[in-house]
Amino acid sequence: MGIFSNIIRGQLVDVIEWKDPSQNIMVYRYDCGGKEIMMGAQLTVRESQVAVMVNEGQLADVFGPGRYELQTQNMPILTALKAWKYGFNSPFKAEVYFINTRQFIDQKWGTSNPVMMRDAEFGIVRLLAHGIYSFAVSDPKVFLKEVFGTNGLYTTDYVTGQIKRTIVSGLSDAIAQSKIPALDLAANYDELSTYALATLSPRISALGLKLTSFVIENITVPEEVEKAMDQRTSMGVVGDIGKYTQFQAAAAMRDAANNQNGAAGMGAGFGAAAMMSQVMNASMNGQQPAAAQPAAAQPAAAASYCSACGQPLSPGARFCPQCGAQQGSSAPVCPQCGAELAPGAKFCTRCGAKL
Repeated sequence: MGIFSNIIRGQLVDVIEWKDPSQNIMVYRYDCGGKEIMMGAQLTVRESQVAVMVNEGQLADVFGPGRYELQTQNMPILTALKAWKYGFNSPFKAEVYFINTRQFIDQKWGTSNPVMMRDAEFGIVRLLAHGIYSFAVSDPKVFLKEVFGTNGLYTTDYVTGQIKRTIVSGLSDAIAQSKIPALDLAANYDELSTYALATLSPRISALGLKLTSFVIENITVPEEVEKAMDQRTSMGVVGDIGKYTQFQAAAAMRDAANNQNGAAGMGAGFGAAAMMSQVMNASMNGQQPAAAQPAAAQPAAAASYCSACGQPLSPGARFCPQCGAQQGSSAPVCPQCGAELAPGAKFCTRCGAKL
């Protein structure tokens, strides 16, 4: 009888437990080795673990951390599935899954393609970001139903891809809803991380998971936006634009004085500095620079008429083409050609006639 009893006991499982040997196993199916579970077997569930009994593909009882002696009293769902209306002490077959409920930390995430953001100052801006996150199983039953299935072993590698894609797709919404300007993103990583955590958590709760932490390590913007930010920073450092213009003019004069071209270089440098000063001051006052202003229209020459006969005269005419009368000039004229003569002239400068 002793040998027969030992053979029977060799076909039964009387101790069920799992020691996690790694850092990335999420679910482990206990290997009964084809044996049946003994009624009264000892089930040990360690901290950060949950054990789930599954009968013919149906989820049954869930056991939190602790030590249990399996009886019909602490397996109500399995008892109902097995149709054990009364106490039943014979061995039974069932699958036991150990689910790791601890946090899986230091998981990397990053945007492989730019995330679009609408900024009030720069318009549409493309952002690249990366950081780390942590997650854990929040609802073991939901996780087994929706994600795990019937695999014998399930690691974080199976689920991190889905979480990363969810993070990237929801990050643009989180940034837009936070309404943090692009210039201030670097100074608000903590606030943005907290807001993104609250925004992204509901998106993975349907998988029986939860984000326990979310950290943005860096956000980069395109090169052209960085240049615009640098220019804005430079203008803030310059401060008084008038004094800055004077400083630039003095520097230009100094450089011109040190130039080998001497006075010519100094004059050119001073002219350039003066022109720059005019342009800067005109821009500040909302005016166009002098070089850009259109030339003022010259007033039209007044019409003239002959003092003798009243006929119109061409501009600059000295004699009337109708009556030949000399027009208002007190200077002496040549009797031959009518050209004006300088006082005391001996010869006409136009025709050479002797006076």
